[in-house]
Amino acid sequence: MNPSCPQPALPGIPPLEEVLLQSADMPWRPKSLPGLHEKMLWRDEASGASIALIRFEQGVSIPAPHSHASNQFMFCLQGRYEYTATQVVLTPGCFYWNPKGNVHGPTLAHEETIVVEIYDGPHYPQKPSWYTDERDAH
Repeated sequence: MNPSCPQPALPGIPPLEEVLLQSADMPWRPKSLPGLHEKMLWRDEASGASIALIRFEQGVSIPAPHSHASNQFMFCLQGRYEYTATQVVLTPGCFYWNPKGNVHGPTLAHEETIVVEIYDGPHYPQKPSWYTDERDAH
């Protein structure tokens, strides 16, 4: 615990400054676009910033060009994921940064792909048409 910023103790729960998640133990949450799944690792409700694992089944596509309301960062862990308009392809070890407001897409997962996806604020200015669940756009 940081002595310059003490936290009040809750009965039976020690104060924590670190959190450890085992992502392998977390279930994948299906998104409303078939074949797209997420494991939300961290989210700041106030700012909309988040860190998640995203899994695209082979053949899944984000069907239309779009932009984000904040910076998007992706690190590819497995697979092959293409931004078809620009032919930018993420493969294991690739880091992708898409600046806030930049129009990009559509995309295609050529094989099952897993990425770490980070947003430094809200994901979209409004819910994209390919999602029916509002949670999927946050």
